[in-house]
Amino acid sequence: MDEISAVDLFAGAGGVSLAAKKAGITVKAAVELDKDACDTYRKNFVDGVDCKEKVYETDINTLQPENILADVGMEPGELDILMGGPPCQGYSRHRFKDQGVNDPRNKLLFRYFDFVSAFKPKVFIVENVPGLLWKRHKSFLTRFFELANSSGYKVFSPEKINAKDFGVPQNRQRVFILGVRNDIRVDDLEWPPKPTHFSPKSSSKPVWKNASTVFEKPDSISLIQEIIKVIGREEFDSLEFGSKLKSKDKNNIHMNHKDYMVDRFSRTPIHGGREDSGDILNCHSNGYKGHKDTYGRIYLTKPGPTMTTGCMNPSKGRFLHPWENHGITLRHAARFQTFPDDFSFSGGLISQARQIGNAIPIELGVKLLKQVKEFVQLRKYEINRDAG
Repeated sequence: MDEISAVDLFAGAGGVSLAAKKAGITVKAAVELDKDACDTYRKNFVDGVDCKEKVYETDINTLQPENILADVGMEPGELDILMGGPPCQGYSRHRFKDQGVNDPRNKLLFRYFDFVSAFKPKVFIVENVPGLLWKRHKSFLTRFFELANSSGYKVFSPEKINAKDFGVPQNRQRVFILGVRNDIRVDDLEWPPKPTHFSPKSSSKPVWKNASTVFEKPDSISLIQEIIKVIGREEFDSLEFGSKLKSKDKNNIHMNHKDYMVDRFSRTPIHGGREDSGDILNCHSNGYKGHKDTYGRIYLTKPGPTMTTGCMNPSKGRFLHPWENHGITLRHAARFQTFPDDFSFSGGLISQARQIGNAIPIELGVKLLKQVKEFVQLRKYEINRDAG
């Protein structure tokens, strides 16, 4: 089979690139502005590896697509897949009313298309948050579709895809947009792929992976008994736990919490939330009942919460360790994103959390890109056959 090539824009730490490699796709180049993320990318994909992949540590607004084509030795139309998820903060659900509409980062969606126009890839795929589909951002999405159509691409309707439906132990919903060049037949392309994992209430198997798969099984009898009191013996016995964490893993670190926070955590029971600790936060003193997941322990018996850029901080969501009195470690967060334990992140605690939270879950990426790869392989075979 011919090599299937790809370029990764807004590459971050390399989640999409890793998924592509696991799917059998050759990543030719990656573009990322953040220094720590680039260090992470090089450490895992370039340094010490027989790899000719080009990493551009630069602002994508100043980078000319033609330079990448020249560096990787390609002409327009030869690249198979263009991948990337433009920064999504402007489309985030945490922004209220019309906040984010004029966020300059939103225009990076159009900058992405500048590369589509220059590369003329057979296929492009864009990832973003569900907020991209909100009415307030309609003009951006409409303009993107207009650009794609006028440049010769058929664009499939944006698809909301949840990572938990594809074997990721995380309830993470994202939007994916797939575009295929008009000269490529799409009548038998199945998009998006069918889910591989299902709700426990469904008759289909296998079921969603629970958060327990991220954590090693507790070895304390008293702790096990405490968990069983909450979820029951049968439920506990059915849980799948993760492998033991490596003692020398530099990414297996968590926030250093102040003593009063550790005390609060110690009074938060298994599966408990901030209200169960007995403390009332100042912002909730007037009876406010929202944001109940803050300072909550992760549920062992369901897919984990969405890993955000603040995933190491229990004040940002239900990111408290299931039984220990601290937030989850960065390695736990990476496991929720299905990064392998030998994937190493660079930078400080906040930077690493940002890299992890911004990534596409690896196993979800693999399943999506395998579908795209098989489609492109078939079309390349047909093109070569017809040309012969």
